[in-house]
Amino acid sequence: MPDDMGTFRVDVEIENPARPGERRALRSVLVDTGAELSWVPAEILESLGVERNNKWRFRQADGTILERWTGGVSVYVAGKRAADEVVFGEPGDLVLLGSRTLEGLNFRIEPVTKRLIDAGPAPAAAAA
Repeated sequence: MPDDMGTFRVDVEIENPARPGERRALRSVLVDTGAELSWVPAEILESLGVERNNKWRFRQADGTILERWTGGVSVYVAGKRAADEVVFGEPGDLVLLGSRTLEGLNFRIEPVTKRLIDAGPAPAAAAA
């Protein structure tokens, strides 16, 4: 996919929180703020022993519905870590870093430079 349409890619590491210290690297993962969840090849998640715990349904742009399993992982990007639920991607599925993972990492997109940058302080409700 060409990078001239506002898209860009980052390197990601995935870890099973039940097996800390064992990570798998994913190179050139597409940053996709239109995807809620991140998508990782099932064989990588399985190699880490990540359990399938929820089945989600996804509507594609052409209206068809996909079903995929999800599981909980730690996601590492640019020195930050977040716990998140990711999709067990099947052959032919894109590998994506979705909006929920980006929020968990407290990153925002800098569209001009096509980079992830720190989103700054998160909103909070302080006691009165």
